[in-house]
Amino acid sequence: MSQLFRARMAGWLFISLALTVFIAVTAPQQLPVSIYKLSLITSAAWVAYWIDRSLFPYARPDAFLDQPFSVGGPYCPQKGLSKEQVLAFCLAQLRRAIIIAAAMIAVALGA
Repeated sequence: MSQLFRARMAGWLFISLALTVFIAVTAPQQLPVSIYKLSLITSAAWVAYWIDRSLFPYARPDAFLDQPFSVGGPYCPQKGLSKEQVLAFCLAQLRRAIIIAAAMIAVALGA
């Protein structure tokens, strides 16, 4: 159970579940609408991720690192890399984040 509390974004998961229960209690007719919108947003994020991977197959963020990067591991993106590699790594991450955010916003506004 302690692994569950140490998971990334666990606090936001619990807040989301609490708000879902609140919606179910106060306005049960809105629960299917909330689930529908949540499925649209998550689908948009998933599709946008794969769009980024297919549009830029050779410019994946991890392709600019010499060694695999793991959070908390011995490797750091700034360690042993040139400034150009670090810049390319950061820009590839930013590009992917912008594509995913744009798709999620587009779907959210259209729904």
